[in-house]
Amino acid sequence: MTDTQADTRTEPARPAPDETADPPVTALFHQLYAFLYNKYVGVVIILAMAFATLLGTLLQQVPDSVRLNPASYAAWLQQVRPRYGGWTDILSVLGLFQVFSSWWFRAIAVLLGLSIVACTTHRLPQLIARATRPHTHVSASLFDHARYRSRFDVAADAADARTRVAAALRSRGFRVVDDPRDPGSLYADRFRWAPFGTSVAHLGFVVILVGVLISSLFGFREPGLPVTVGQKVAVGHDTGLTVEATAFSDTYYDDGRPKDYTSDLVLYRGDQRVAAQTIRVNEPLRHDGLSFHQAYFGSSAVLTIRDAAGAALFSGGIPLEYTSADGRDAYGSATLTDGRVVYAAVAASGQTASRIKPGQLLVEVYDSAAADTPTDTQLLDQGRPTATGGLTYTFEREAAYTGLLINRDPGAPWVWVGSALTVLGMCLTMLLKHRRVWARVEPSAAGATIALAAPERHDTVFERWFRALVNDLGTIDATDRKGAHHAG
Repeated sequence: MTDTQADTRTEPARPAPDETADPPVTALFHQLYAFLYNKYVGVVIILAMAFATLLGTLLQQVPDSVRLNPASYAAWLQQVRPRYGGWTDILSVLGLFQVFSSWWFRAIAVLLGLSIVACTTHRLPQLIARATRPHTHVSASLFDHARYRSRFDVAADAADARTRVAAALRSRGFRVVDDPRDPGSLYADRFRWAPFGTSVAHLGFVVILVGVLISSLFGFREPGLPVTVGQKVAVGHDTGLTVEATAFSDTYYDDGRPKDYTSDLVLYRGDQRVAAQTIRVNEPLRHDGLSFHQAYFGSSAVLTIRDAAGAALFSGGIPLEYTSADGRDAYGSATLTDGRVVYAAVAASGQTASRIKPGQLLVEVYDSAAADTPTDTQLLDQGRPTATGGLTYTFEREAAYTGLLINRDPGAPWVWVGSALTVLGMCLTMLLKHRRVWARVEPSAAGATIALAAPERHDTVFERWFRALVNDLGTIDATDRKGAHHAG
């Protein structure tokens, strides 16, 4: 027979949950916050921003109006392909032709802003504590080892000497605070808010980043909108505006250098005229947050193309903005109403080797911007209609065009405010330094011994000020000064 006994062992008690532990969301926030204020993370983000900015500066960037139009973007890639060769498609896929409007550049900017905010808020409590609750009590060793230190006797009792020291510091603009642990000791500082200059500068940089993001998301920059004189061109970018150049003039100095060039512009919203101005390089037309700057100028070919039914597929000026690889011809392009693309070319200024003679226009028609082979090529004489392939071409004349730089920058006020804050913060940091001095007054056989200490870095300006303070205090009643020195 087998005896059975109940198992009297008890399960070990489970530890009680830590009621002080942070909730998961709070813990995650703390981890993210610690990651952002890590100085190594900050350095990596700054280097990433610098590298991205360098790429955006060195590589040609596609205009916004071209970037948003697939056909125009394909044509633009063909124009820059001779410059970048086999790298063109790779750079395009990586988004390096549109760095400043790319999602990853904006992400870097957001990370940089968050990192600066995290670093600043992490350091801010220390700055506030130092400014409002200074460390008034120090050990005796500070008066023996501080970079700037002095100990000397004066022929006055300790209480009077202490009063004189406090008065001398206050007269120099210092705040004087008693040491509650040592009645004979004083703490004095000046410009205690100066260390906040770094926080102000960091805030300014964050404001600048906010302005850049606002402009990137809600603004645009059109570096080149050519407008033939006498023609209207849509501004685009959902502005609902069209711009007309009614006149253009350029003047030169006797030696041939450009003196001035101006354009008479008229802005329309629908059929309503909303603004007009003669613009120069530094005198833009401003309207509804937009700025129209004079940027460049050149010649246009005024051309009309009609289909077999007589309907106009294109009628207007084609700005001849580009030069052929051999430098002989100037050319430009336009899109027909049926989606086909027409290229027009004339002999470049001063060129006699071109097959295009004065008064002629070479026209090539392509099925699309990406097509490599023209469907029709014609050499037109000015004023003479030419019919071929179901199309009728009429080269009417050459006319001047003005090139406009159009800009909408809603983040500009933020950038200006941020720049002002950055400059203010730098001035506070570099021009106003937080000066701290500890003083200890003790009775001595001669009357009182004054000890001064300032653990500053090497600073010749402060050294002269410190010596002047020591010389001033050494003349209290009787001069029995044992010595004042700077330990370098």
